[in-house]
Amino acid sequence: MKEYYTYAYLREDGTPYYIGKGKGRRINAPHDSVGLPPKDRRIYLKQNLTEQQALNHEIYMIDVFGRKDIGTGMLRNQTPGGDNPPRNKMAGWNKGMKMNFGPERGEKISKALKGKKKSAEHCKNLSNACMGRIPWNKGKSRFKNEEERLTYKREYSRLFLAEKRKNKS
Repeated sequence: MKEYYTYAYLREDGTPYYIGKGKGRRINAPHDSVGLPPKDRRIYLKQNLTEQQALNHEIYMIDVFGRKDIGTGMLRNQTPGGDNPPRNKMAGWNKGMKMNFGPERGEKISKALKGKKKSAEHCKNLSNACMGRIPWNKGKSRFKNEEERLTYKREYSRLFLAEKRKNKS
């Protein structure tokens, strides 16, 4: 059934900053990684496509405009496209694929963010976003068993007392 489409989000100057594949109201749905522009800057590139055609067109358009994160163009897409079909059915060509960007990507992001100061408002927003979240390690022990815990406690106490005696003299 031909119910899929490709779409673009445009900057104020008319250049695209995001290319996507959608069905239904996807063009109007917020994304995690990019902001939703006003309605007049959301355009359909191609309509009445099968899912595979839409995936292929998304890949093609991202390739044409290039991605900012890898230094090849202007789009804020974080992948080459075609990799995010609906969760209930994967396209045959990417079934079982894992996105592994490797350490180079992490280093590049780290380098770009180094030295940048967060505003007080940004820090407050980050803090509010984490409020009420349960820590991943809540209720988990650092130790495999009681014997390991006691061994650690004895060793820590011994080192702490040695340091305390050292500071006294």
